[in-house]
Amino acid sequence: MSKSKLVETFEALSAAFEDLALRWYVFGAQAAIFHGITRATADIDVTVDAGDHPTAAVADSLTAHGFTLRVADPAFVERTRVLPVVHATGVPVDVVLAGPGIEELFLDRVVHRRVGQVEIPIAAAEDIIIMKILAGRPKDLDDVRGIVSAKGDLNVSQVRETLTMLEGALDQSDLTPVFEGIWRASGKR
Repeated sequence: MSKSKLVETFEALSAAFEDLALRWYVFGAQAAIFHGITRATADIDVTVDAGDHPTAAVADSLTAHGFTLRVADPAFVERTRVLPVVHATGVPVDVVLAGPGIEELFLDRVVHRRVGQVEIPIAAAEDIIIMKILAGRPKDLDDVRGIVSAKGDLNVSQVRETLTMLEGALDQSDLTPVFEGIWRASGKR
């Protein structure tokens, strides 16, 4: 039986980041799927902590494992902190270069899931909820509803605490109410 394109791509990502001993995690729709929602998506979003490695070293490791850069403009990568690549299987991947702060917290809270022959770090369900509330698009909020519905062991206090912290850092007060509305509508206590 042949591997799926997604499995091959996840295995290649793992190998590329392992070569440089980088911490990373899957987020976005693929992570939401891992946490129990049904959703169609063909791409993968990951965040990687490059540490002391220059972006070029991360790109070189990805290239060595079957990835091709989708954008060859170093200024784009430096400005957006996103390294868009595509794997030889055709699966597109957005590699977000982690910065200090919230992404470090998310890196510390990853959960691991077996995909093919490797353990893949996935952002915790609580952190996916936080990221998707920050994004705020209708599809993201649908994903939040789906995760809340699917997860029986959701750490609600962690979601609330992190959203409150972000509201203080961002000088806004609209994140926690979004979560509370979704939480109440779910009928969970």
